[in-house]
Amino acid sequence: MIIGLTGGIGSGKSTVARAFGELGAGWVDADDIAREVVMPGEPALAAITQRFGQQILDADGGLNRAALRQIVFSDPEQRRWLESETHPRIRERLQLRLKELALNSPYVLLVSPLLFESGQDALAQRTLVVDVPEALQLSRTLARDGVSEAQVRAILAAQLSRQERLSRAHDVIDNSGSLEHLQHQVVTLHRRYSTIAHD
Repeated sequence: MIIGLTGGIGSGKSTVARAFGELGAGWVDADDIAREVVMPGEPALAAITQRFGQQILDADGGLNRAALRQIVFSDPEQRRWLESETHPRIRERLQLRLKELALNSPYVLLVSPLLFESGQDALAQRTLVVDVPEALQLSRTLARDGVSEAQVRAILAAQLSRQERLSRAHDVIDNSGSLEHLQHQVVTLHRRYSTIAHD
């Protein structure tokens, strides 16, 4: 059984995934896979370089994300091209990794900030949203990432609204309280998921 785990920026998705991991659940992060598919030697990086030129590479031959972001976020057509090049590769690798993890775990987590937006929720039997108020998302992200408030607000605007995410969730974890409260919710869901997976 695959559980799609998502939440807005700064909601604590990684913290929740690690808490499930400590209970024995396997998990894979779509962000990690997205970075993998554009590493030097990968076909996606070759295609991106062919389209945009050497300017999108850093001194070591890796992808200069800032340079690429500048191009694709100012031109919707270029962004669509990039997504058509990377998304199928990401999906394929995610499916492979989830299958490997499923051999040793009754259920596995697919952690993805854009679970619904990217259509990755189609890979999951259930969806779990990590929820916090927007003001808390903002303050946590500013403290963690060292980015401007304008950048965080732009990311929030690009993601589904909190209400839309919650309306599409099978399960919700409230991560606005203490770590103990969070762990209690994770343990409860771990038991539920283990039971469902064995039925």
